[in-house]
Amino acid sequence: MKRVLTGIKPTAENLHLGNYFGSIKYMLEFQQSGEYDNFMFLANMHTLTQLHNSEDIKKNTLNLIRTYLASGLDPQKTTIFNPAKIPAHAQLNWVLSCVTNIGYMKRMHAYKDALAKNTEENITVGTFCYPILMAADIILYDVDYVPVGKDQKQHVEYARDIAARFNNIFKPDFFKLPNPWIQQSLATIPGIDGRKMSKSYNNYIGLFDDDKTIFKKTRAIPTASIPVQEPKNPDECNVYNILKLFLSDDEDKNIREGYEKGGLSFKEVKDLLYEKLVEFIGPIRYKSSEISDEEILNILDQGTNKAAEISSKKMLEINRLVGFDF
Repeated sequence: MKRVLTGIKPTAENLHLGNYFGSIKYMLEFQQSGEYDNFMFLANMHTLTQLHNSEDIKKNTLNLIRTYLASGLDPQKTTIFNPAKIPAHAQLNWVLSCVTNIGYMKRMHAYKDALAKNTEENITVGTFCYPILMAADIILYDVDYVPVGKDQKQHVEYARDIAARFNNIFKPDFFKLPNPWIQQSLATIPGIDGRKMSKSYNNYIGLFDDDKTIFKKTRAIPTASIPVQEPKNPDECNVYNILKLFLSDDEDKNIREGYEKGGLSFKEVKDLLYEKLVEFIGPIRYKSSEISDEEILNILDQGTNKAAEISSKKMLEINRLVGFDF
């Protein structure tokens, strides 16, 4: 059975539509197929590069898992675990750091972005090196596929390259080389301003937004100054670009015809988007309120124990290969 692994950083208290369609939806599809061995890890060690408040990290972590569970993730079908409690992640991170060149790491997009916003002296070592930790998170589990957004593809490519370098030095084909799994139609989820949906841009629709907030956000989406009767290109309208995520094929066909023939107002489309969002977000919001912290912690303990058993065996082999097993 092919293995799928994804990770998400608990950097914010609540997730948004971009997180759902860029990550959660993937995991639900893999889970529902019954064809994959599914793993989801909390990238909380990665969170430490951005957030230095322990209570916020704990709170965000609980809310993150709660959101996944409320969205339909089944802990009996998907292993949810905490790598910070599994020593093999940090141990392999060190081993991989010793076979990865600085010049190679400097080509990482995330490092370049950090450098563009700050001086090198003010960038933490963790920010510079976290792609190596991510590689460790992935290759410890002999993963076949890593569901990612288009902008995260490089992380998986780095994991492949680092794993291949280890294999070349110590043992051919020891680490399985993971593949990114990108559904192009959902590679980048637009925010209400047309840019990628992100908390940092404050252009998101949250999975716990109340109905009033959802209404205000849908009304805030900019539209072109085109008369109602004039034909319009739906693909150039950000209201449609968000709405189409929730439309059936027949609904999508009718909406596109309304745009292209003219006569469909932006207000009508915003009204429909509001209805679809309330219909989608409401059940997630309700289900999440019924999931206790204790239930989440029990699920996390069980998943972490399972992941630790797999990764510790792999780490024993790694220690033997590099000469740490005496």
